[in-house]
Amino acid sequence: MNLDEARDLFSSQWREMSLLDSTSALLGWDEQVMMPSGGSAWRASQNSQLARLSHAILINPRLGEALMLLGTSPDPILAAHAREGLRRHLRAVKLSPALVTEMAEVCSLAQPEWRKARQESDHSRFAPWLERIIRLKRAEADSVGWTNHPYDALIDEYEPGTTTQSVRTLFEDLAPALSALAARRADEQPLAEPAGNYPIEDQKKFGEMASRAIGFNFESGRLDVSTHPFCSGVAPGDCRLTTRYNSHGFVESFFGVLHETGHGLYEQGLPHSFDGLPLGQAASLGIHESQSRLWENQVGRSRAYWSFWFPIAKAFFPGPLHNVDLDQFLRTLHRAKPGFIRVEADETTYNLHIVLRFEIETALLSGDLTVAQLPIAWNERFECLMGLKVPDDRRGYLQDVHWSGGGLGYFPTYTLGNLYAAQFIAAARRDLPNLDSDLARGDSVSLLAWLRSHIHSKGRMLRPEALCIEATGEAPTPHYLLQHLESLIPSNA
Repeated sequence: MNLDEARDLFSSQWREMSLLDSTSALLGWDEQVMMPSGGSAWRASQNSQLARLSHAILINPRLGEALMLLGTSPDPILAAHAREGLRRHLRAVKLSPALVTEMAEVCSLAQPEWRKARQESDHSRFAPWLERIIRLKRAEADSVGWTNHPYDALIDEYEPGTTTQSVRTLFEDLAPALSALAARRADEQPLAEPAGNYPIEDQKKFGEMASRAIGFNFESGRLDVSTHPFCSGVAPGDCRLTTRYNSHGFVESFFGVLHETGHGLYEQGLPHSFDGLPLGQAASLGIHESQSRLWENQVGRSRAYWSFWFPIAKAFFPGPLHNVDLDQFLRTLHRAKPGFIRVEADETTYNLHIVLRFEIETALLSGDLTVAQLPIAWNERFECLMGLKVPDDRRGYLQDVHWSGGGLGYFPTYTLGNLYAAQFIAAARRDLPNLDSDLARGDSVSLLAWLRSHIHSKGRMLRPEALCIEATGEAPTPHYLLQHLESLIPSNA
């Protein structure tokens, strides 16, 4: 095989695999948004078949040979494709087709059971499925190989180069600082979102308006409703967002839309010349989360942003917001009050939710914690971190969708995303001195252009740390995140 033959084989095989993976993503979106519950069993068979076919392409020895050869190419683009492709190939060949197909089938069947268990706060309904998923994820970790902790093999899939110990060290440094910040704000009297009726149709219109305004292209995307908000980059030119609504308040749905739009902007900004190829993907899940958290928090909770958007919010919801001014509204957004639900958490306590999940996941995977012990362990550790007694499993370990989909190892990427987001926005402000005045006019074009240039357009050319250094001039550091959280403390606190 010569270099030209290797390039052609790689291109055709990888695009074929990408078509299968794209079909799986479409079925996954449909399962969470549209599919009737009666379709679960057949959908599980569809998902496992697609996983088997995709895995068969990825482990093809000829593809591996082509990737090895392309790694010697003088063309830096081809060599980078080979680097990322070979990384996936070498991991995949360690996994048996039986394990891959069983994982796809079990997770497909587990997700509707999780939704029902969450709705009913019924641990016993989801526990058998979670036990199967934990067993399969342990088998995956053992197959891939690990040195210090089986969790290493899983988190590396989401955030290349990250280890259990590096996350533990980050949390050991962050958690005391976060707890201290929360303690400093414990005596604040936070303002709740104004009570009243927030019509869901108006929430939908307002959320879509805000999503469009920051650059999401609805000709290549859509917004729907799901139990747990998510973004699915189904295919080039097809990015789907979801949120959830509550007629007693608009903040949850609105920030769900901003968060998922941040993901969607990244998907829509990836280099189209690499569609269906390794470099056409996001650098990592942590970088992906940085984009959602940047728009949700760094932009979406800022005074500059709401200077423009709050009058529009009052026009949509004149009843409950009639006597509320901008300062009062910002106090509701910046409040620091421990709560049970991660996706509704304030910025100060949010990362403590991730610390909890990291501790639970690593214990489940190592065998130090069983699924039967999970609810009590979760509730005890939550009370230690947040000072609250969890009233039921719906507001405890059942609240998140991730484990039902096999996503152990994902949660730390949220904190990494917060860290990256604070560092990226600090760099953007240095480069864009008029950013706040732009946002106050409802203009985020300059910020999106900065993100397109420094992050989105890079695809997977750079690993996360290298991307961060190139974009900001510094290695990743928690300094900017802690500085941002410090800035949220009222001057009289």
